[in-house]
Amino acid sequence: MGQKQIPTYDRLMNPLLKALRDLGGSGSTDEIYQRVSENLKLPEDVLSVLHDPETSNQTEVQYRLAWARTYLKKFGFLESPQRGLWSLTAKAESTSEVDTKQVQRFVRELDRKEKIAKPSAKQGEEVETESEKPEEAKAWRSNLHSILTKTLSPAAFERLIQRVLRESGFIQVEVTGRSGDGGIDGKGIARIHGFMSFHVVFQCKRWQGVVGSAEIRDFRGAMVGRADKGLFITTGSFSRDALKEAVRDGAPPIDLIDGDQLAEKLKELKLGVVTELIENVSVNEDWFKQI
Repeated sequence: MGQKQIPTYDRLMNPLLKALRDLGGSGSTDEIYQRVSENLKLPEDVLSVLHDPETSNQTEVQYRLAWARTYLKKFGFLESPQRGLWSLTAKAESTSEVDTKQVQRFVRELDRKEKIAKPSAKQGEEVETESEKPEEAKAWRSNLHSILTKTLSPAAFERLIQRVLRESGFIQVEVTGRSGDGGIDGKGIARIHGFMSFHVVFQCKRWQGVVGSAEIRDFRGAMVGRADKGLFITTGSFSRDALKEAVRDGAPPIDLIDGDQLAEKLKELKLGVVTELIENVSVNEDWFKQI
């Protein structure tokens, strides 16, 4: 599949804005991706192209949408009240479409001014600005993706998922995948506020590509009659059809956790991901003048 069939990031700007309007003015990253791909009628072979199979689970369409979001945010058309959630600004709501060339010129000029204003930049040193790097593209994610998909053995990955579920509130978590249990790698009980509980079976895939609807159907076939819910965890991503299949009417529900969500959960639980807070100390000269 050639990259030429994938819309460039600037050509995704207006479809992105339309998707948010269709969603009522706000939506998650996944909702935007799904709505844009549906509106543009992008085929599965286009949606399955990975941006960089060696370092990320992100598809090329997702990567270019990230660029589009970054540009529109700097242009003042988007805001992100929390990670993974996007909403239109008042400025965007009063405009039906944007001139993508104008957006590019505005953001690049803004970046040029930011580079000049950065006092910490040494002569000849390259300074990376926000629009030169989509918000999802972080070095720690690429490093984590490589470890999960290339360094960990399948058994070690299953043990990791077992621990993630335990530390997320599941009880009686067991790994059963090595017994050839019909595609089910483990089971557990999810406790809700200490009162309600659901029997859950899970499958965890060390996957560098896109999980399709066939894998979701096979997993559902294995879980029917054995659990209240299914949980499918992957280091990769899910296709548009897989997302639809997971919530198909009349079928047992399956929750999907992709590589980005798994990375965030490991970071939240501090499992192999360490966040260092750097203390910034400064002296308030005005305070001393008041003594």
